[in-house]
Amino acid sequence: MFSIIQAAGWPIWPLVACSILALALVIERFVSLKTAKIAPPKLLDEVLSVSRASVPAPDVVTQLEQNSALGEVLASGFRALNTDPRCSEDDLRSSMEGAGRVVAHRLERYLNALATIASAAPLMGLFGTVIGMIEIFGSQTPAGGATGGNPAQLAHGISIALYNTAFGLIVAIPSLIFWRYFRGRVDEYLMTLELASERLVRHLNNLRK
Repeated sequence: MFSIIQAAGWPIWPLVACSILALALVIERFVSLKTAKIAPPKLLDEVLSVSRASVPAPDVVTQLEQNSALGEVLASGFRALNTDPRCSEDDLRSSMEGAGRVVAHRLERYLNALATIASAAPLMGLFGTVIGMIEIFGSQTPAGGATGGNPAQLAHGISIALYNTAFGLIVAIPSLIFWRYFRGRVDEYLMTLELASERLVRHLNNLRK
């Protein structure tokens, strides 16, 4: 691998840096977007069961908030009622929507960076290709009255062009695939949070009647 990088010349080093960064972002997102950390499947049913008779105490709400992203959104509704038991439904929704926006921003963290790498990597590969073509044309310039170019320089220019093009695609294609995958997971989580919030709002309104 190192010999390939050497053969590709200096234009490949930005692509190597992008590949390392993309790998780090993918690993970080896999760890951060686990279902247990975002929306545990049975959490909403447990919350509805605990709050069947009354709004949970503040310490219970704090534990819920620290449980997961879904728990953070649900806890914001309980906090609104603990702060003002007579708050309107609009205020309750507004409080949960604010918490949801914070969670959504956290879920989408680094996705733009991954998308940027997926878009920029082919252009970086194209830049390396252009550098290789420049070296190829430079090798064809007669030197000292010779009629032919430098074969070694010609081969080096071709290797730079091909290696950079290939490496740019190698970086861009997985980055794009993982970006689409994480984008889909985030959208699914956001839908889950929205539906759970709506269900809790209806539950809390019935609880106050």
